[in-house]
Amino acid sequence: MSDRNRYQQYRFRSSGIGGSSLTPMVKRLLIANVAVYLFQLFFGGYTFVAYFAVSVDAFFSGFFWQPFTYMWLHAPSSAFHLLFNMFALWMFGGPLESVWGSRRFLRFYLTCGVGAGVIIVLWNSLMGVPYPTLGASGAIYGLLMAFGLTWPDRTIVLLFPPIPIKAIWFIPFLFLMSLLFGGGNISHVGHLGGVIVAGWLMRGELSRYLSFGSLRHRWHRWRMRNRLRAVRREEWERRNEDDDEPRPH
Repeated sequence: MSDRNRYQQYRFRSSGIGGSSLTPMVKRLLIANVAVYLFQLFFGGYTFVAYFAVSVDAFFSGFFWQPFTYMWLHAPSSAFHLLFNMFALWMFGGPLESVWGSRRFLRFYLTCGVGAGVIIVLWNSLMGVPYPTLGASGAIYGLLMAFGLTWPDRTIVLLFPPIPIKAIWFIPFLFLMSLLFGGGNISHVGHLGGVIVAGWLMRGELSRYLSFGSLRHRWHRWRMRNRLRAVRREEWERRNEDDDEPRPH
């Protein structure tokens, strides 16, 4: 490894995984997504979306670039979609880039996004879904999957609802929330596509996490924690009983 690469790795790692930082490639991706959104908002409109969002009819009519371009677009009428994706990119992309470096991080991000776009085309063609799909959510869900596999026991405190959750359970929680409260205009297959591609790219980490030895270890750890909670509960109840007993005057 060259001295320049060593310096970059040290600089990225200096932020640690305790909190995210604005790493170089994440910064470039944020700027690119916001710039495309502003262009859509003021110049492109829905005509721009028709050419570059991914749809079955357009793709099979020769618009083969759409599985790549759709991930840079967001609906002009929904700034919240862009804000959520960019917040997740900053929050979870920074630690990953700090560990992986910029090149690997960019390859992973683009592969998850493009792979999710291909899965969207295939699924929508099978199900006869004519609507176009756009947004960086496939790539973002790939990053969430990578984060959960890299730091599975790291606790994430959600904004709504304000509860702590382990990183490895964050993806199932998001799917549940989107199914319950997301409405009908969310591409669940796009989200799932990003997760599938990320799982394939990180199949070594995934197989280790799902191996028999790892599952047995987590099962024993869960039982030990439950036993410890039971002991603490009994001790707390015993102390309360002792405090309630009448004392001689």
